Amino acid sequence: MPGPAPKHPSVRARRNNPKKDFRSLPSEGREGATPEWPLLPDVNASAMLEVARDRVASLQVELEGEDDGRAKGRLRRDLNKNELLVAQLQLQIEQATDAEKALWADLWSTPQAVIWEESHTHREVAQYVRWKVRAEQGDLKAAAEARQLSDRLGLNPLALMRLRAEVEHVDEVENRGKRRRETSVPQRKNPPKDDPRSSLYAV
Repeated sequence: MPGPAPKHPSVRARRNNPKKDFRSLPSEGREGATPEWPLLPDVNASAMLEVARDRVASLQVELEGEDDGRAKGRLRRDLNKNELLVAQLQLQIEQATDAEKALWADLWSTPQAVIWEESHTHREVAQYVRWKVRAEQGDLKAAAEARQLSDRLGLNPLALMRLRAEVEHVDEVENRGKRRRETSVPQRKNPPKDDPRSSLYAV
């Protein structure tokens, strides 16, 4: 007794395709405005800045009430050192804030941002931004945290596969659009023959 008819090769290909259930993300990235930054300023950096400012204020009071010349010289050196520290911390915070804003905007224009928006992972993305900026400043612990979050957010090809998603290639988009255009225009099965009268001419 003959068995069932073999399945069409296209059906077998779809069944054996490991990416058949993958989500296709737009290659041009997410559209729309960048979400608002959800995190407060860096707590550690802000605390260090406040401590340095308090130290400057304390040294200024001590310097005004000191009469001994040698003690004044020591206080003045300490004051200059702490004023420099305040300026450095302020600059670091400003640079980090600018870097966070720039990276935050860039990430929300990526294809992966479509998934983040649907799953409401704004704070997780913001945490990645903060760790990434610290890592670029030489913080090794921050670099490790940034790598872990990048895997969870699908920011590398292998991590994106774990999320069962892939970025749509430009040529695939163009081919699909071409197929849509071809199917939308009906094709004539029997094109009209040339009119024989067109070959006649007057004598």
